[in-house]
This record gives sequence, C-alpha cells and structure tokens, in this order.
Amino acid sequence: MAELENPNMMSNLITFLSSLLKEVAESNDLNCGFKAQKISVFHGLTRPTISIQSYLDRIYKYANCSPSCFIVAYVYLDRFAQRQPSLPIDSFNVHRLLISSVMVAAKFMDDMYYNNAYYTKVGGISTTEMNFLEVDFLFGLGFHLNVTSNTFHTYYTYLQRKMMMLQPPPIIAESSLSFGKGRSLKVVHLCFNEEESSHQKQQLAV
Repeated sequence: MAELENPNMMSNLITFLSSLLKEVAESNDLNCGFKAQKISVFHGLTRPTISIQSYLDRIYKYANCSPSCFIVAYVYLDRFAQRQPSLPIDSFNVHRLLISSVMVAAKFMDDMYYNNAYYTKVGGISTTEMNFLEVDFLFGLGFHLNVTSNTFHTYYTYLQRKMMMLQPPPIIAESSLSFGKGRSLKVVHLCFNEEESSHQKQQLAV
C-alpha cells in the first residue's frame, strides 16, 4: 500500500505496534503465575534491557525490508499466539519473536533480503540461535506463511484505524481457559481470530 511508503506513517506504525506488543506482553506477564508455560528457544533467562520500542525501531532501521513486512510480521505473531497457547507473548520472549517474525516475513515477501547472519547483528543474538529461532517459528506457525490480500487489508485497516483514533492500544481478544475449580484464566492475544468468516473480516475492515 502506498501509505506505507510514507516515513511518517511507518514511524507511527512502528510506535503503535511496539505499544500494542508491550501491552500484550505485560498482560501475559501477570498471567504467568497462574498458568504453567512452556519454555522455548524464544525465552530469555531475563527480560532484555532494550525496550520493545527501541528494538523494533532498530529492526526497522537496519533490516531494510519492505514496509509491508511489518504488517505481515504482525499477522504471523498473531497466528503464532493463537496456534501456541502455551507460549503466550511475554516480556521474556517478545524480542526474539519480533526478530523472527520480521525475518521470516522479509524472506517470504521480498525478492531481496538479508541472510540470517545479518539479522543476528540486527537482533543482537548469535547465528546459531537465529537459525533455531527461525525453524521453531516456522513450526510454530505450521508453515502457514501465505497472507491473502484480504487478511493483509484487515490487519492493516485495524492498525490504521487505531492510529487515526489516537487511542491507547490495543483492542485485544481474550481466550478463556478453565483453571482450577470455577476459575478462569485470560490469555491475551494480539488482535482477533484470523479464522473468522470472510464476512466478519470485511466488517472489521469497515
């Protein structure tokens, strides 16, 4: 989309995505004490000192991928969160999930892209770790990489509307999981269920 070629638009988009991911991560941090979570290659031993905003800014500055890759990466992160409920996005894994999603999106979307060794320098991790992250991210997605124009438009319109309304992100979807006797636990996802009917998606995009 032509709007994404506007540097100001992309700057606002990166800021909004960072804020949305921060909200999701912090919400799931609060839930981690009530639900056993699977430890994966995406988890760090400690929270990274670099903020999500600064990390995504760095990726945007140095990855040199097409602007559409960040929308597709957002779709991938939402798919990952929905397919891997035992691996909710939190403060310990969000950075590695971010660099993985953008790299995979660039490889799938762009004719020219940097290799894994370059992304390790952008992301501040080793090449070996980047390779493991890529493989695990692909399996986590079930290799579901194709993003239709309708899906792209739905996610992009959602982000665009929220930015234009200047409201604190996000409008988040919650899945209620049974927990103990009569208790429930909310796991926070990024946006909405991509498996909704095309009619519902069109309503979201209006």
